[in-house]
Amino acid sequence: MVFLNRGSNRYGLDVRSFLSLRSRHLLLLPFQMSVLGYTSPSVSGTNQFFNVVAIPSGVYRYIREGRMVWPLTWAVIVGTLPGVFIGAWIRIVYLPDSKNFKLFAALVLLYIGVRLAMDVFKDKAANAQAKAAGGSKSVDQMRVTNAKFTMKSVEYTFSGKTYSFSLPGVFLTCFVVGTVGGIYGIGGGAIIAPFFVALYKMPVYTVAGAALMGTFITSLAGIACYQLMGYVIHTPLRVAPDWLLGGLFGAGGFGGMYLGAYCQKYVPVRMIKMILCTCILFVAIKYGLDFFW
Repeated sequence: MVFLNRGSNRYGLDVRSFLSLRSRHLLLLPFQMSVLGYTSPSVSGTNQFFNVVAIPSGVYRYIREGRMVWPLTWAVIVGTLPGVFIGAWIRIVYLPDSKNFKLFAALVLLYIGVRLAMDVFKDKAANAQAKAAGGSKSVDQMRVTNAKFTMKSVEYTFSGKTYSFSLPGVFLTCFVVGTVGGIYGIGGGAIIAPFFVALYKMPVYTVAGAALMGTFITSLAGIACYQLMGYVIHTPLRVAPDWLLGGLFGAGGFGGMYLGAYCQKYVPVRMIKMILCTCILFVAIKYGLDFFW
């Protein structure tokens, strides 16, 4: 990971914002289920409506600052969309019971929580390595350039380094993650970033924009899918999203992100990850225990 000088630390804040937004997506659904008692399949669609309201400002910032890798963004959207539709269908038909769905949610949260825990331990070593290298990058160097793609691969330059990845491999990864996101109700892009960083070695500064845009588009598709299935699939449980509740969550999230972006400069990234990791793992363990006991 590239560490920037003090004059360009807004990119460090973007990483904090991305981590907070992604984890907020994950924790909002357990809040609705455990605190509000909202356990019908429509809770997944309602959760996606939050994404639609809260994400656009972050997407605009990545586009304005030239850090949106458009070939990667379109790969995320095209790859996750089919998975989102399949995931919504699985949620309604095979996981309508809140007990079984909580086990699925526990597995998703456990994965993200473990990933965050691993990141916490890696941060200290990475910071020390960056300081030893003595490098800092200017704002002009932190832009995506020379992005090009073929049917087999995508390549782009960022901070003086060229990155490339297999397009079919990304499509397959996005499809699987999109299915999981469609079931959970967070949009596939919300949990795709760790795969891009770990499997394809992409810098998080370029992954975050594509993941947010992918989450926004797939959330729109997920909402439409849950709304349509509410008419097509006959079930006593509510399937269509709760528009009022989703709008209230989105409005609160929009204001919370604005306040959080201001306050985050006073909180180290490592501490944010530790807090989020603790909250996510607590919910994962609780939901797992609820299923078995």
